Amino acid sequence: MPIYAYRCTNCGYSKEVFQKMSDAPLHKCPECQKETFTKQITAANFQLKGTGWYVTDFRGGNKSSGGSSEGKS
Repeated sequence: MPIYAYRCTNCGYSKEVFQKMSDAPLHKCPECQKETFTKQITAANFQLKGTGWYVTDFRGGNKSSGGSSEGKS
């Protein structure tokens, strides 16, 4: 389930909320009870882990594929 960031434009209260993508957005601020709670636009924050993924993948540099770490120490 994604985490959405909300912020009240009236009182400045902010909160992160676990919601399904199909859930309706929240509008009522839990702090001041006004209908000024809006969803924030945030950058996705994820990291690929496990075998086969490298920090340097898809960052330009060496254009060859294969995922080998030959020549690196």
